[in-house]
Amino acid sequence: MGLAPELVEAFAEAADVIREPEQLRTYECDGLTGRRVVPALVALPADASEVQAVVRICNDASVPFVARGAGTGLSGGALPVAEGIVISLARMNRVLAIDVDAGQVVVEPGVTNLDVTRAVAAAGFYYAPDPSSQQVCTIGGNVAENSGGAHCLKYGFTVNHVLAADIVLPDGELVELSVWDEGPDLLGAFVGSEGTLGIATKLTLRVLRAPESVRTLLAGFAHTDGAGAAVSGTIGAGVLPAAIEMMDAITIEAAEAAVGADYPPGCGAVLIVELDGPLAQVEHDLALVEQICATHGAVEIRIASDPADRAAVWRGRKAAFAAMGRVSPDYYVQDGVVPRTKLPEVLRRIDALSSEHGLRVGNVFHAGDGNLHPLVLYDGRIEGQAERAESLANEILTACVDAGGSITGEHGVGSDKACAMPLMFSEADLDVMQRLRSAFDPRGLANPGKLFPTPRLCGEVPGPYRVHPLELAGRAERF
Repeated sequence: MGLAPELVEAFAEAADVIREPEQLRTYECDGLTGRRVVPALVALPADASEVQAVVRICNDASVPFVARGAGTGLSGGALPVAEGIVISLARMNRVLAIDVDAGQVVVEPGVTNLDVTRAVAAAGFYYAPDPSSQQVCTIGGNVAENSGGAHCLKYGFTVNHVLAADIVLPDGELVELSVWDEGPDLLGAFVGSEGTLGIATKLTLRVLRAPESVRTLLAGFAHTDGAGAAVSGTIGAGVLPAAIEMMDAITIEAAEAAVGADYPPGCGAVLIVELDGPLAQVEHDLALVEQICATHGAVEIRIASDPADRAAVWRGRKAAFAAMGRVSPDYYVQDGVVPRTKLPEVLRRIDALSSEHGLRVGNVFHAGDGNLHPLVLYDGRIEGQAERAESLANEILTACVDAGGSITGEHGVGSDKACAMPLMFSEADLDVMQRLRSAFDPRGLANPGKLFPTPRLCGEVPGPYRVHPLELAGRAERF
């Protein structure tokens, strides 16, 4: 049972649409491919007025809708709703204004993350949030998920760089929210709301002046314990790197197989530490970080000599997610946060859980702020392994919360971790969140079934996450 013909025609009059079944399957999931739902229709608005028109039809006819950027999310946040529509913002991809004197860029939601930096690079500026998929992920999706990236340790998440937004509310009204508004921080509430409060159609972003100096250090360790101790030692010494990334032996193996990362051989972990700022400060901090890594047992330390060498160091880290297809037919991407000081403890707990469940876990993460990305490896062709993978992934989240952390750092809750929300929040907490959501969307049409636990979601088991060999070369640059 699909949409009534008159509704389909109404949507087609409001914006370009996709209605052919084989084309609709392109939109049946986001980067979390274990759950799939084919939407009844996809609308492709070209501007804010068309977004308004489409949303008004949804509101009048009680049709649920899911806003979508590039579909690179990893929590099922863009999972369609049966009998609902997807509103793709892909065609709204213009840079509308650049004011480097004010440090601001105005863009539509379909502009890719990296294109913001490209738009201001010649003037010596850049956009700081840098998810691994920054070549293809869109600003609208980044705002929905409050995306971070390797450099969020020093520069913060998307919410720290969004100054204003034009938003189409679920009833079709267009409003503007900004950091200069009086009263409650509604813009802050909107960023990270995963499409449940409305759809951004224009965004004003803060851009930063490029630093005078950038230096990148790669250190290999025999074990993650030593690498974790070096992270704590670095922060404890008063050094604030732009990024500190860690990869364990499994992810190193995958990165080598995929892109020939040339990391120190035989290591149980590598750290990538990037420092930026005034030249004198960077050189001082670099020497201190090198000393700290050596003190905590680094078996090899390399310092990138030029931008090409720096890019080579980062290539393996950027390829890590997609590279897992080289070592496992399927994997389950998890995302949790722990205090930095608890990193060795939680990594040991993950290792113990891996042994208990008989499944390997690769760890690649933003070590500076304790944002873990455990990759549970399994084979969906073997009966029961998908269920074991989900169970293991859920126990990892519990371990993060038990250590004083969070169920998500930057991938969002979506449909994947909605059932884990009670690990962190009481019934009263969740009720307050629902009341805020209802204030924006009283009819519950905007991205329903996300963020909050429901019996339907909590009874489902994910399917396999597979990367076809022919996709590896292209996708290695995306993740």
